[in-house]
Amino acid sequence: MLHATELMGAETYDAQGNFLGRLTELFIDPSEQPNRIGRLLLGRGKFQPLVARYDQVSFVAPGTVRLNCGERALETYQPNEAWLAVRKDLLDQQIIDTSGRKVVRVNDVDLAEQRTNGTVELRVTQVDVGLTGAARRLLQGIASPSVIRRLQEKLPSKLIRWEFVNLVEPDPLRRIKLRITHEKLENLHPADLADIMEDLSATERQSIIASLDEETAAAVLGELDARLTTQIVEKMAPEKAAEILEEMAPDAAADVLADLPPETSREVLDETPGKEAKEVRELLRFDEDTAGGMMNSDFVFVGETDQPVGQMKYEPLISVPPDAKEEEVFELFDKYNLRTLTVVGEDNRPIGTITVDDVVTRLVKLA
Repeated sequence: MLHATELMGAETYDAQGNFLGRLTELFIDPSEQPNRIGRLLLGRGKFQPLVARYDQVSFVAPGTVRLNCGERALETYQPNEAWLAVRKDLLDQQIIDTSGRKVVRVNDVDLAEQRTNGTVELRVTQVDVGLTGAARRLLQGIASPSVIRRLQEKLPSKLIRWEFVNLVEPDPLRRIKLRITHEKLENLHPADLADIMEDLSATERQSIIASLDEETAAAVLGELDARLTTQIVEKMAPEKAAEILEEMAPDAAADVLADLPPETSREVLDETPGKEAKEVRELLRFDEDTAGGMMNSDFVFVGETDQPVGQMKYEPLISVPPDAKEEEVFELFDKYNLRTLTVVGEDNRPIGTITVDDVVTRLVKLA
């Protein structure tokens, strides 16, 4: 097993043993192989850097690389945004560990050797986010590789397999070039993904939400801190925000819109389909700390929809008006061990319901 930090600065020689330069970067080309080091960048001081392909490498060891060809067979380096740079894009960068469901910083990258027909291919197997990788980087150039390896054996390791690594790339165009998808994130529970996003920068949060499907994005925004949700939605195009809020329950969508600047809220509502927009506008009439502000207008009642609450045989007779304060709502849920509470209008007919989940969400916000 090799480590990326052991190879940075490695002296590189051609097939005849002539010195070519020092290895300064390792590139992965996701369009070819998602974990293969496809290119090696050789720095040559004031001269133009050269690039060696994976099939031109015959030997790799800490501090040394040998090629199976001469200098003329190498390419002149041209920047390519579709290549993932190990040193620039991975080392000391934050990534998402989809297995551990958290944000971590990469200290080193582990590489496995695959020998084929006289060549040596390097494959990324895992990233080191623990003390062993940090120690290697700290001691690089100070102690020999053998001494560093002996020291790291005494330290606890913390490794993440490459298939569980989700890169954080804010630039949407480069995400496409690098073929970065967030399918792994969509398989996480929305609450876990929300926790992960809270540890990221505003730009990184925005990029992740933009790449999720509307249903998943809505679920994640519903789990995020209200302040962060407002920041994310405020920066979205109104039509995109409307598509996501349409996947939320009307009361949740109303809560988000209520926290937005009035002009932004109107722009989003203008992009929302008629029925959904009407429901949300009705909920926005109520203060957040009242029954009307907590209720959901999507509800199912037993009985005729135009029946007064008192005539519904299978529903409890407990109800509140929309202007009832949240304290009264909390007391009723506690006293009667309710799962739902009906909100009624002036004619004593139902206009919405408050669920125990709504109460828990409100209590968490007040905590």
